[in-house]
Order: sequence, then C-alpha cells, then structure tokens
Amino acid sequence: MNVVTDSGMDVPAGALDGFNVIQVPLKLELDGKTYLSGVDIQPADFYDLLLTTDSLPVTSLPSPGEFADVYRKLAGQGEILSIHISSGLSNTYQSAHAGAEMVPEAKVHFIDTMTLSAAQGWQVVAAARAAKAGWPFDKINALVKKVRDASDTIYTLPDLRYLIHGGRISHLKGLLASILRIKPLIGVSKEDGKYYERGKHPTFARALEGIVKAVAKDVPEGTALKAQIAHTANPEGAEKLRQAINSRFDCQWEPDSVVAPALGAHTGRGLVGMVYAQQDALPVLP
Repeated sequence: MNVVTDSGMDVPAGALDGFNVIQVPLKLELDGKTYLSGVDIQPADFYDLLLTTDSLPVTSLPSPGEFADVYRKLAGQGEILSIHISSGLSNTYQSAHAGAEMVPEAKVHFIDTMTLSAAQGWQVVAAARAAKAGWPFDKINALVKKVRDASDTIYTLPDLRYLIHGGRISHLKGLLASILRIKPLIGVSKEDGKYYERGKHPTFARALEGIVKAVAKDVPEGTALKAQIAHTANPEGAEKLRQAINSRFDCQWEPDSVVAPALGAHTGRGLVGMVYAQQDALPVLP
C-alpha cells in the first residue's frame, strides 16, 4: 500500500526513508513568487526570506488535479492510503477526496489526522510503517487513531500578524481584543481539528512557562512522555522549552522539527511548540 500525504506535515530528516510515501506540496506566495513548500523552498531559506520582506505570505493547497495525477500513477500498484492535515485547518483533505473521484480505477482510503506539523508526522510515520508491514487499511486506521488520541499539540508565538492575515484564529474567543499585546497558547481540538486557546500570557517567556504548566495539567509530573519540539527559526526558544519540560517529565525526545514553510507562512518566525503523549498510551508500531 502506498501512502500519500502533504507538506502540512513535519518529520525529522530520514524518518520516512525506505517507505512508500509521496508528499504532495502545499504552495505559498511571497513577493509575487510562488513556491512549493518543501520542494523549491526549504524551511531555513523561507525563514531567512521573511527577514528581508515586509510582505505577508499567502498559501494555497494542492488542486484536485494534482492529487488525481498522483493517484493515477499509483493506481496499478495496489491500494492507496491518503493521510492529510486537519480538515479543520485546511481544505487539502477535501481536495484529495475530489482528486480521487477523478480516478475511479484507484482504490484510495482517507485519514483526516485532525492535526498538523509534527503531530501529523507521528500519524504518517505510524501509517507508513504499518503499510510497509502489509497491514490492511482497517488495521492501519485503528493504529493511527490510537496515535491521534494519545497525542496533543501546543504552541506559542511572538508575532500574531501571520495568523490574523491567514484567517486561522478568527474563531478563538476572547483573543482578538488584545491580539497584538498577548502571547497565546494554542492547541488543536480533537473534535473538529481547529485551533483553540489554552491560555494567554503577557510575554513570550511567560508563554513558554505556560506550555509546561498546560502539559502538567494533562499528565502528572514525572510521567514518561514521548515528545517532539517544533519551531520556526527559534532554536533558543526550543531549548528553553526542552529544559523546562525535562525538569518535570521523563521525556523520550524525537529530533526537533523546523516547521514547514507552508505552515510557517501562518505563524512567522519565533514559534515554539511541542507534540507530546504519554508513553504507555501510544501503540507499538510495526
């Protein structure tokens, strides 16, 4: 079974080597030039580019035709698993569905990860490993659901202009009144896959402390966690968060992830966040 995903996902370098995974890129436009996220612009270059412009990037999703082209190429190789960024944050999932309808000869199964970035990466890696092991879709779907149910995402960021510009936080109650003066904690709902507010703080440093406190509300201190930090060109903030989490939890860390350009277009530079799960709640991967 081949796996199709999108560039709303972040995984450590090499995590998908040796697996049949095709990543259909989201697009971004900045200063009149269009880029394929993760293809002709990489994270480091993108975040450097943000330092040289006053413009705000605009993103777009892969078209149904682009997905159809991928499904058509894979149709003769067996079933296809298409696993995507949250439908609550992007229409990529819907575009993939529309693309599959254009290729009736392809048997495509779909999973909505209800999340993004590193948390989406965890689900894609689980799906890819199970697909390589020859698992049927129903069994893969159940495995991915266990990963999704066990894991949570939380992040904060110093500059909210990008989220406002991209329309990603208009539904966060109570956030807009003082939007430019606060640093919110943002999570992703498992109910609708949209952002929700988990707290707000007057400074970025306090917001990083708030992430640790928010995690401690979810799981008891000392709990064994699997965790991964994601950031947008902020390794110093990432290290501060890691040290603070390590002081209160027993962590198995995945390599840090620098957030993909198509996602960073909605956050700008400086974001720091993490995906985490209790070790004993995660399924064993094949």
